[in-house]
Amino acid sequence: MSTQQQISLLIVDDHPVVTAGIRSLLQEITYVSVIGSCSDGQSAREFLRDHPADIVLLDINLPDVSGLDLCLELRKQYPQLRILGLSNYNERSMINGMLANGASGYLLKTATTEELQIAIDSAVNDRLYFSSEAAKKMLEAPARSTVPQLTRREIEILRLITQGCTSAVIADQLCISQLTVETHRRNIIKKFEVPSMAAVIKIAIEHQLV
Repeated sequence: MSTQQQISLLIVDDHPVVTAGIRSLLQEITYVSVIGSCSDGQSAREFLRDHPADIVLLDINLPDVSGLDLCLELRKQYPQLRILGLSNYNERSMINGMLANGASGYLLKTATTEELQIAIDSAVNDRLYFSSEAAKKMLEAPARSTVPQLTRREIEILRLITQGCTSAVIADQLCISQLTVETHRRNIIKKFEVPSMAAVIKIAIEHQLV
């Protein structure tokens, strides 16, 4: 999806002040339309049944369900939906949990308009995004001396990614779905315990994995 097209966005957060603040910031991004806001998981489910969205800004802590669990549920039900985790918590386990469950990125609630715009643009173009604080947290892990064990398919996909292939191209070349490719991408990043595919590629090249 091109960012020249209108992007529909749903905010799921149980704090009215946070929701109002995000709405205000997003008004500066002309091609993003906030189509609604929900304060819990159940209302988000009901809203999405009748109002398709391109992006969901999803609070990690909701009153009726874990944001991590809802992220996984919504990604399974709406494969084209892109979800950006939204939290006050800058914890590695939560960031990894959201990525493992299909999120396209992770933002703190202190995010600026610029960060929101970059995150949204990245998500609709099938790229992961972390706020600067989240990226720093992910990079706090000790330097890796060895590469993790990857499956044959993961290595195959990683090699295609290093060649500059998009998820769509990889899916077509390997005769698998784009969602499957994206799942492999997230699993690879999770195994390497780094914040981005760029970091994976750097390590893979250093260890002559690709």
